[in-house]
Amino acid sequence: MNPQAPSNTFDTPTNTKDWHTISSQKVVELLNSNAEEGLTSDEVIQKRKYFGRNELKQTEGRSKLSILWDQFTNIMLIMLMAIAIISAILDIRHGNFPKDSIAIFTIVILNGILGYVQESKAEKALAALKRLSSTQVKVIRDEITQQLDAEELVPGDIILLEAGVQIAADGHLIEAQNLQVSESTLTGEATAVIKDADVILGLDAPLGDRLNLVFKGTQVVKGRAKAVVTKTGMETEIGLIATMLQSVEIEPTPLQKRMTQLGNVLVTGSLTLVVLITVGGLLKSGWQIFEEILETSLSMAVAVIPEGLPAVVTVTLAIGTQKMIRRRALIRKLPAVETLGSVTTICSDKTGTLTQNKMIVQQVCTNSFDFKVTGTGYQPAGEFQGQNHERIEKEPEIVKLLEACVLCNDALLQCSRQPEKKTTTWSILGDPTEGALLSLAGKAGIFKEDLERNRPRLAEFPFDSERKRMSVIVDNADGESAYAMFVKGSPESILERSLYIQINNKPQPITEQHRQQILDTNTHLASIGLRVLGLAYKLLTEIPDIDTAEQNEQGLIWLGLVGMLDAPREEVKQAVQDCQRSGIRPVMITGDHPLTAMAIASKLNIAGTGDRVITGQEIAKMSPAELEEAVNKVSVYARVAPEHKLRIVKALQKQGEFVAMTGDGVNDAPALKQADIGIAMGITGTDVSKEASDMVLLDDNFATIVAAIEEGRVVYDNIRRFIKYILGSNIGEVLTIGAAPLLGLGSVPLSPLQILWMNLVTDGLPALALALEPAEPNVMSRQPYDPKESIFARGMGLYMVRIGIIFALLTISLMVWSYNHDLESANPDHWKTMVFTTLCLAQMGHALAVRSDTRLTIEMNFFSNPYLLGAIALTTALQISLIYVAPLRNFFETSILSPTDLLICLGFSLLVFVWVEIEKLWQRYFFTKRK
Repeated sequence: MNPQAPSNTFDTPTNTKDWHTISSQKVVELLNSNAEEGLTSDEVIQKRKYFGRNELKQTEGRSKLSILWDQFTNIMLIMLMAIAIISAILDIRHGNFPKDSIAIFTIVILNGILGYVQESKAEKALAALKRLSSTQVKVIRDEITQQLDAEELVPGDIILLEAGVQIAADGHLIEAQNLQVSESTLTGEATAVIKDADVILGLDAPLGDRLNLVFKGTQVVKGRAKAVVTKTGMETEIGLIATMLQSVEIEPTPLQKRMTQLGNVLVTGSLTLVVLITVGGLLKSGWQIFEEILETSLSMAVAVIPEGLPAVVTVTLAIGTQKMIRRRALIRKLPAVETLGSVTTICSDKTGTLTQNKMIVQQVCTNSFDFKVTGTGYQPAGEFQGQNHERIEKEPEIVKLLEACVLCNDALLQCSRQPEKKTTTWSILGDPTEGALLSLAGKAGIFKEDLERNRPRLAEFPFDSERKRMSVIVDNADGESAYAMFVKGSPESILERSLYIQINNKPQPITEQHRQQILDTNTHLASIGLRVLGLAYKLLTEIPDIDTAEQNEQGLIWLGLVGMLDAPREEVKQAVQDCQRSGIRPVMITGDHPLTAMAIASKLNIAGTGDRVITGQEIAKMSPAELEEAVNKVSVYARVAPEHKLRIVKALQKQGEFVAMTGDGVNDAPALKQADIGIAMGITGTDVSKEASDMVLLDDNFATIVAAIEEGRVVYDNIRRFIKYILGSNIGEVLTIGAAPLLGLGSVPLSPLQILWMNLVTDGLPALALALEPAEPNVMSRQPYDPKESIFARGMGLYMVRIGIIFALLTISLMVWSYNHDLESANPDHWKTMVFTTLCLAQMGHALAVRSDTRLTIEMNFFSNPYLLGAIALTTALQISLIYVAPLRNFFETSILSPTDLLICLGFSLLVFVWVEIEKLWQRYFFTKRK
């Protein structure tokens, strides 16, 4: 606990969220600091006692040893260990080598190691957050400017900022010169924020609009400033994110819950059978055959537990990750592969995921022309679609505006050619907004290098937040005067200083009607989410001085308006339609303006015209119950802060939604971790967001999420497919083993070692091949399955019991016949090998039939899963080798079968395949009749 702070050191708690509502002078005063001299060394010592170091603190997680121990508390592994110990005692008592026990313990250890490897990856999200902390910072202390470690900062310190500096603590600006800060780590928006030290804001101003504050972990991209530190360590905005990140409790995935449920059911069923067999045997025959009864019980227990299932599931998920990588999705946590198939809601960031993260001019309006512009990215290729003018771009009015776009511009349009791939890539060096103007002009054949060759820049008035304009003076020797000044910026600001308007090829006095029309057009373009710039020019006879911007930016000639947008990705609209067809609701959560958010959402059909947009300010005022009610109806959220994203995800989960959340910034990390599937951006994403996520989009594309969900659904379908394959066989084994003593056959037909062979090899190899089964035709045209559904849902439990009974009836029939036949032979245990072989071969037919629930095997492409054919051939060959290869025969205690015996085993085995196919025909007939 912190020591009590001296009352004369600071009178206002520094965890307040209201620093943006007061002036810098008041902030300095409240923190007992001095804007010119900084804190004294004694004051720093006192404050550090109270506030501690400026660092992020991490709560302790599970130790490696604890994770390893937890693997062996799994109920199925506990049961296997108990079986191994009892089996070892019996073997040693009879003077036999305990090979069954060793085999079982080997499986237990391998499964434990497998689980440990999956869970032991350390949580690195907070470590990535810590890397955002600046190591050195310039600070004024004891009237001296000095450089020290960022961790030494305390509230009240005066820090100096300049371009390229990473801000080391939250602070209030005291003074700023053309300061621009990239706050994408906090807000998710790539555009740098222009800061203002003198502004005082309202209490409910969202984080992205707090222009008088700077935040830890953000980057100065332009200008200089002085600021007073208001918050350090865990009290900063980044610290609050770290707190949220560590407070998120990780829930087991649907697959993990289902596997736990499966284990509980299997162990309970196994113990019940053991008790029934033991009690029944003792009542019937007494204690003299207790060891035989115990041997039967142990064999049944081993048969129930699918020892190879954890490995098959893990390999299946690993195969799924490889498929997803080919579709540009990197899975960081294996269970996420299957979890994707359960997604019902995708909460997506706007910038770069739904959009191209490239500003593109959509509309141009001059006095005579109003037209749309097509094209994608920064490539200077597209059409000018206007009022029946095929060559609008050649009109003098338009040419003049496009020249202004190019000359009043600091960006560069670059072309990169890759001859080996026969591709050309266009990119921007500089501000995306200015890049959009260069691309626009390029579509009309006007390029910067050509224009500046004849009209070089001679002077400029740089953009600043007060003027909201930028002007450049260029050589105009070939024109009407020696020089020309081109201006771009806020339409209202430029229009206010315009006395003329360009009509065709010459300026004319601007009228009030012109002004009103321009303002109405500007309002309309802004209302549909476009970012609007005004452009103008002026002829000069001499180059003005650098400090005469205000007097020279008067009497301008208005050229027109340019409206631009971070346009949607072309493939996203189809991906959104695929989502909606699949029962998945896309939701947009962005830090951008509500109008811009709704414009993009409407174009992508995420939301319709007139749908409600909820802002972060509104969310802050909502109770949890109100938000939970709203999330079912609202698909667009704008101007949101990190805590709002977390609340939205939690509210959706409370409503029973299974949420995938995308993000790229530090601000997204808590919501990414809270979501059922956290999806980080691979290109623009921060290390923090990637470490907090389950999946990384390698191309930052929403359409990739939909592709990954499709793979997730396929993986879940295949997991269900091989679970019912494995457990159907296991139930058959259990019933067969249990029937032997009841029928008076004297001993169990299968040893624990033989059962392990079936569960690991004859079950395992075909099960792995079933994991590679291609997607069903309707995989993305159906609703998501309920993530809370049982592993036995939709008839699977009944199927496994039914098929298990069929397995048992067929095998028991063979067992009784072969046992009676063996009574007359020289090898009394010959019948056990026939039972063992029949069970193994029957599983091969079952593997073929289980590929589809509805289609007959002959209706499917026999070679669509060649891995299954290979697995069946290999498993059959291995099983035959246990009979005819002497060392294996001796180890597994089998007998040689005659060709006739082998054919009999094969005949009984094929009946399982025939039964499953008949079931499909019956279901088809039944459902047709019901319709």
